[in-house]
Amino acid sequence: MSRQSTFTAAVATMLGATLGGLLLWHTLCTHKRKALKSPKKSEPLPVEQLGPLELSTTAVQQSQPKPAHQPPSPPPRTQKRISVPTIEKLLLMPAMVVSSPEEWEEHWPSFQEDLTILPVLGLDCEWVSIRGNESPVSLLQIATFTGRCMLVRLLAFRNAQLSLPKGLLQILRDAHVLKVGVGCYEDCKRLAQDHGLALVCTVDLRYLALRQRHAVLLNGLSLKSLAADLLHVTLDKSLELRCSNWEAEHLTEQQILYAACDAQVSISLFFYMLGFHSEPFILNEGEKAYSKLASCCQGLVDVPFRSRSKGEEGERRRKNRRSTVESPESGDQQVPDPRKNKCKPLGVGYSARYCRKSPLYDNCFLHAPDGQPLCTCDKKKAKWYLDKGIGELISDDPFIVRLLFEPSGRPDSQKDYYLTAKENLCVVCGKAESYIRKNVVPHEYRRHFPAEMKDHNSHDILLLCTSCHAASNVYDGFLKQQLAEEFSAPQGCEEGVRMLEDSEKRRVRSAARALLSASNNMPDSRRDELLAVVRAFFCEKEEEENTEVTEEMLQSIANLETRIFNENYIPHGLKVVRAYSELGLRGLIDLERRWRQHFLSSMQPRFLPPLWSVDHNHEKYLRKYGKDLVINLN
Repeated sequence: MSRQSTFTAAVATMLGATLGGLLLWHTLCTHKRKALKSPKKSEPLPVEQLGPLELSTTAVQQSQPKPAHQPPSPPPRTQKRISVPTIEKLLLMPAMVVSSPEEWEEHWPSFQEDLTILPVLGLDCEWVSIRGNESPVSLLQIATFTGRCMLVRLLAFRNAQLSLPKGLLQILRDAHVLKVGVGCYEDCKRLAQDHGLALVCTVDLRYLALRQRHAVLLNGLSLKSLAADLLHVTLDKSLELRCSNWEAEHLTEQQILYAACDAQVSISLFFYMLGFHSEPFILNEGEKAYSKLASCCQGLVDVPFRSRSKGEEGERRRKNRRSTVESPESGDQQVPDPRKNKCKPLGVGYSARYCRKSPLYDNCFLHAPDGQPLCTCDKKKAKWYLDKGIGELISDDPFIVRLLFEPSGRPDSQKDYYLTAKENLCVVCGKAESYIRKNVVPHEYRRHFPAEMKDHNSHDILLLCTSCHAASNVYDGFLKQQLAEEFSAPQGCEEGVRMLEDSEKRRVRSAARALLSASNNMPDSRRDELLAVVRAFFCEKEEEENTEVTEEMLQSIANLETRIFNENYIPHGLKVVRAYSELGLRGLIDLERRWRQHFLSSMQPRFLPPLWSVDHNHEKYLRKYGKDLVINLN
């Protein structure tokens, strides 16, 4: 290699090393500057300083200011704690006897305040029963969770011709106020029958006792037994108190204490069996007291109590069953033991023959010869016109038949109820199976209407499922009782019975049957006594004093008809319709409107057919017949 080439290689090596050193130095300086500047750029504390503080969220929130852009955290969920008094405190509350609207208004505000906190009432009834003849309910006992108790003397209001307080009527029919007691469902029926009071949302405490499997029920399911076993309280159920005169002008202190205890113990048992005797009743924010209470009674609201006794003991009780109206020693003057009541919940047990097996509405249409729609009808009727050759088929879906003759009448307008298609479902709840036809105006009234008002009455025949149908019948009973009181049209007394029993003929018939069935085993004195009864009957009829009683005579008397026609009998429905018809056509229109409005108010249907109206056809009646139409009743 020449000297010049060697020199050139040395210079190139030195320059390369120098440049490499400069680049390395520049890189080191740059990294150093970045490392020095980095702490100034990050505002938060180093991670290692946050480590210990993360163990306590509260400490972090206190040590660090909240950034302005961060939304405030939601407040903690609040709870409402309601303490239920013990049974000892409840029984110390004095009862208030209410015999007038003024006395009710005096005590109602504090009573209403308790219901806004916990909407539940302890309830019981008292009435007089003498040898099986039961008087109307005379006393209604209601108590709140604090032990406040009012004894409402229903007969005092009736005898003074005073209306019952509106507050009382509202809470009894309020579906968001629970009424608890033993036999309260049966009390509901008695109040409706005797005073026309609507009582809903009842819960029988015996069902709750059976549901609480930890409860030790030693002596049965009566109110006295439940109070003794669960609350360790002894109730005085002596015959003198139970059968005392609840219709007296002034109740004794013992009567007041007895009646109040029944209602106060009922509500205390209710909270005990729900578990709120040892801890407070807690409501979370937004939670309603009624919803929480009702959820604990799911499936038990407005259900009559039925016995579950089985085996030999149940069979023995069934065979020895006797009504309490004949044996007042068996319990309070209430209905027979509900455990022996074979009633079923509303809608359960409807016979299959009452439920429709085919749709009620086929929604077939009939048209006039010029094509004007006339009405809807079932398919069988539409085909009848085709089979007779007086109609022709226009369409299969929908099924339309055009008549080949001029109909007797045409609808006033095309917005007519009978021109609308109707769905086959319950008009109240929308259920699409097991439905029954419901007469909005009951047949016992409609059957007495004049012929002019029976034309096209299918407007008042609607579809209801079995449960809604049963509930509607209960509400109908309330209105029937009101009508019975308004127009002195009883449903169950002698004037309301078509056939009466001839007691003398019944006695003779019983004597003849006894002689035929047990004459050989009967003492001679008893047989002679019965033969005298039969002979006296024949002497009166045949005018023979020494008549010999033969077996043929006994057979004829054993089949004797003992019923006689009641000449004073006027059906309840006819008597009510007669009273309304005194005002002419407008009076009967008012009766029809009243029943339709009652159905809307009580059942609150959500699926009514289009154009269904409380005033359906009323203007047409007045325009066609005039308000002075002479009413001829059946």
